[in-house]
Amino acid sequence: MTITAQQVKQLRERSGAGMMDCKKALTEAEGDIERALVILREKGISKAAKKAGRETREGMIGSYVHPGDKLAVLVEIACETDFVARTDDFREFARNIAMHIAAANPLAVRREELPTEEIEKEREIYRTQAINEGKPEKIIDKIVDGKIAKYYSEVCLMEQVYVKDQEKTIGDVLSETIAKLGENMSIRRFVRFRLGD
Repeated sequence: MTITAQQVKQLRERSGAGMMDCKKALTEAEGDIERALVILREKGISKAAKKAGRETREGMIGSYVHPGDKLAVLVEIACETDFVARTDDFREFARNIAMHIAAANPLAVRREELPTEEIEKEREIYRTQAINEGKPEKIIDKIVDGKIAKYYSEVCLMEQVYVKDQEKTIGDVLSETIAKLGENMSIRRFVRFRLGD
């Protein structure tokens, strides 16, 4: 299978790994970028994965106020050093995440932050829907799991499709930014204000 320069470039941007490592991973993954990312992480090559354990005590509060002043977002983005927190790239990332939150209205940063009762309630709704649609009992659990995964992708910031690039999730954008800036980063929390809510 032929690996194109575009594929290598795309994997390199997402992982922060070197060109040859990206090409080897893509060859091993038969051109599948998602599988190649996993291969890089397993080999410990992905820069974002290497930095994940490092402490993030610096950062900034990013903000976005929608035109008309009726919707605003504050988001806390953490990084390792004040030097990186003051860069234009970091500030642009924080603003883009705040704009995404304004547009996509997530409920939590990560799925672990959602209340268990809420997930169980969603599971019950999906189970009842499947039963009412006459789905066979043996596949109902798979249907429910699939719908829960879709629910997470709609309400968890890290799993949402990035509004500025439908090919990436917020998690992907964060990993790319970590690789680009060379420091561990995290989106800690956010608050979204809408006038009258």
